[in-house]
Amino acid sequence: MRQLAPDVRLRKMVLADLPAVMAIEHQAFSNPWSTEMVRKELTQDWSTVLVVEESSPAGWQLRAFAIFWLVADEIHVLNVATDGAVRRRGFGRQVMEAVLATGKTQKCRLATLEVRRSNEAALALYNSLGFRAVGMRPSYYQDNREDAVIMILDL
Repeated sequence: MRQLAPDVRLRKMVLADLPAVMAIEHQAFSNPWSTEMVRKELTQDWSTVLVVEESSPAGWQLRAFAIFWLVADEIHVLNVATDGAVRRRGFGRQVMEAVLATGKTQKCRLATLEVRRSNEAALALYNSLGFRAVGMRPSYYQDNREDAVIMILDL
């Protein structure tokens, strides 16, 4: 994992982050998670939500987040999003690198995720991190019946 810039920090989400996380969630996805779904992830032993923040004149601003589960010896990435105003600045990569580092620390052997077939930016990010496509889930997304690409990474 690359060193974070001095004006960037990574930490676990707390309940006070919920409004900022939900703002990014609604901006990033056509079928966003509900507030209650995200809130519930904060209470599950197997679930972790990491956030990336950047220092600004207005204080620390939440820029990206990732929700993932540690189940047995696997990481399952459920949700990754970056604030649209700061896309292509590496925040999504930073949070994903932290997810994978967490998995390695916990002796996980595999990371898995699903991603929209049309999400070229996410596919490029996951490929650059070493994920590989292993299958397809037809009509996986409820909003438009789009297929999901199943990706895995050996840790």
